[in-house]
Amino acid sequence: MNRRDLIRTALVGTGAAAAAPAAPLVTHIAAAPAAAATAAEPWSPLLFDAHQNETVIVLTELIVPATDTPGAKAAKVNEYIDLMLHDVAEDRGHAFLQALGWLDGYAIDKHGAPFVKLSEARRTAILESLDGAKDPELKTGAEFFKRLKRLTVEGYYTSKIGIDELNKDGVPATFACTHVSHG
Repeated sequence: MNRRDLIRTALVGTGAAAAAPAAPLVTHIAAAPAAAATAAEPWSPLLFDAHQNETVIVLTELIVPATDTPGAKAAKVNEYIDLMLHDVAEDRGHAFLQALGWLDGYAIDKHGAPFVKLSEARRTAILESLDGAKDPELKTGAEFFKRLKRLTVEGYYTSKIGIDELNKDGVPATFACTHVSHG
């Protein structure tokens, strides 16, 4: 069951409860979240196939690696990117998928294997060569990497892990409201 179905289940249960007699109201409202929780299925990509998803996981983890804090993989940045491309991108992720294909082709051409099969050193070298590249042959890869970095940062810092990381030392006093009435 995807997020929309969960919300729909909760709303339908709540709407049905509101239309029902007073006594069953509590039963209907309490049952809706329980039904949604038990019906939850493991995540599956909306846009990516298994190889593309694994490539995105590897790429995003190279951008925001796990250190003393969780990285992009733990924050499920791949799921964020899949959703954004599927539901928000004007081209429904078509250019992103083409660029993933380009990246694998480039990796195969340079190192004889798809990107995810390369050593971390070779993966990093490829990304470094794409970062800000001006070579016309690398234009697709450079544009892709720029977009991927933006999506990775968005996905990471809008996840619970990223928000917790941003707030691990508390909110700086300079960001706090100074109005006496709000204290």
